[in-house]
Amino acid sequence: MDKWLKAELESKIGAIKHMSLLDEQGGTSTVRKIVTGQGAFLLKSSFQQRYREWLRREAFVLQKLTKTHHLPVPVYYGFIQERHASHIVMSFEDGITLTSALRKAKGDTEKKKLIKSFGQFLQRLHETEMVPGLQPETDWLDLQIKRAGEYVKKGQAEGSEELLKALDRYRPVPVQQTMIHGDCTADNVLVKDGEVCLFIDAAGISAGDPRYDESLAIRHFVTKEAYLNAFYEGYCRYRVSKQEFEYFNGGLYEFF
Repeated sequence: MDKWLKAELESKIGAIKHMSLLDEQGGTSTVRKIVTGQGAFLLKSSFQQRYREWLRREAFVLQKLTKTHHLPVPVYYGFIQERHASHIVMSFEDGITLTSALRKAKGDTEKKKLIKSFGQFLQRLHETEMVPGLQPETDWLDLQIKRAGEYVKKGQAEGSEELLKALDRYRPVPVQQTMIHGDCTADNVLVKDGEVCLFIDAAGISAGDPRYDESLAIRHFVTKEAYLNAFYEGYCRYRVSKQEFEYFNGGLYEFF
């Protein structure tokens, strides 16, 4: 770490005593734990332009939520911009991802308990009042399709132009928008003491279509009836159809 970045960090969180790379790393950023006299913090750094834009959005979202205390997310401490990198500083939160917790679970009973907790946690989000400043100026799905089109033009998406045209043409019937996470996979929630308790990777949090969150939440166990039923024991407000699941998980998510 260069001296300038170290000085910027210390101006926000105090003198650095220890810094280490975390074992679990995302595909869009580098994540470090930093310990200072003021506590433990997380430094998330991105280097590609697309991911730097996502990181800037995450900083905006966390700053809003830190002020309002509406949702269970890390506390925001600052955003640092360099010529070739962007960094966000937030609180370091205890816990492991749901993906890791399911991997470490000792049997189906423990796994189903975790998955039910995930459903309950997501339902609480979808029933939360709207957060001022996090509501898109246009329809959420319109915005996602527009963004996906920009990624296709830049060669930054796995989804094809043909798929995008089909998604635009065959949209699902609209539903009431709620607060959503926007990337609600098992990698992006933390588990502590056997319960899902915190959202991470908050860049996509906004008002949007709750079926998108729901589809991504069940994507890894949609074919496992016992696990799927456990999720819906916790998430009782709606059950996506096969067509809706394919639209959001097998379609729209290909671009993000």
